[in-house]
Amino acid sequence: MLTLTVSHEIILRNYRDEDAPELFATVQANRNHLRPWLLWVDATLKEEHSLEYIRAARQELDDQSSIALGIFRNNRLIGGIGMHNWDHRIRKAQLGYWLVKDEEGKGVLQRCATVLISYLFEQVQLNKLELHYLPNNKRSAAVAQRLGFTIEGLLRDQFLMNGMLHNMVICGLLRREWKEPA
Repeated sequence: MLTLTVSHEIILRNYRDEDAPELFATVQANRNHLRPWLLWVDATLKEEHSLEYIRAARQELDDQSSIALGIFRNNRLIGGIGMHNWDHRIRKAQLGYWLVKDEEGKGVLQRCATVLISYLFEQVQLNKLELHYLPNNKRSAAVAQRLGFTIEGLLRDQFLMNGMLHNMVICGLLRREWKEPA
């Protein structure tokens, strides 16, 4: 099990089977907030789907293809963060995250991402992280900028979401560029 401490209140840790009810309830309560940005929200229709996700995430960690962590404030799930598309050959992966609406605007995501990025560069020895977001996702753009990511390009009609094609902004951060935000 992987646990990373963000503060005395907030930890990042692997999901456990017993987290499935809370994970589903959290997604359900924030469905309208998360749906415009995350494909998996529409596929999470019952608690069983959350349990399947948790078990798949554990297998992907064992396979070293991704790391999925819950963001817990005082043992209450408030979001998720992790990395996927782990390419061991060039030591690169893609960062992803989500946060419940009530926790936005408090700096939680930046603090969590800072801890995870440091872990990925220092312990996992990644060389590069990518962050992908839709151009109208201003919150993700701001997080990427505060973390020091550089926009590397815009892929047109790259992403099918809710029946429509969308452009995708691609940002990158190299280990040698990483400086923890103050």
